[in-house]
Amino acid sequence: MTDPVTRAATLLAEHRSSIDRLDAVLVYTLAERFAHTQAVGKLKAQHTLPASDPDREAKQIARLEQLSKEADLDPEFAKAFLNFIIAEVIQHHEKISNSEA
Repeated sequence: MTDPVTRAATLLAEHRSSIDRLDAVLVYTLAERFAHTQAVGKLKAQHTLPASDPDREAKQIARLEQLSKEADLDPEFAKAFLNFIIAEVIQHHEKISNSEA
């Protein structure tokens, strides 16, 4: 029989291992997402489209809010996270647009 402290340490290590794996998934997923948004930024610059698309951004935020509710994730956190990503993407698009101008 395992003592409670040893069992707790084992469970803690298992949770931390899962967290580390999920952090890696998040990083690689964000990298893939940004690769696609960079391609979008280049297309926008080539066709003199604006860096920001407020209609698309609003739809994405609403979509993410719904997904977060389905996933039992705080929708306000999800919106704040997406807003951060959108701001970063817009900044990248503006840099691409200015470098192609």
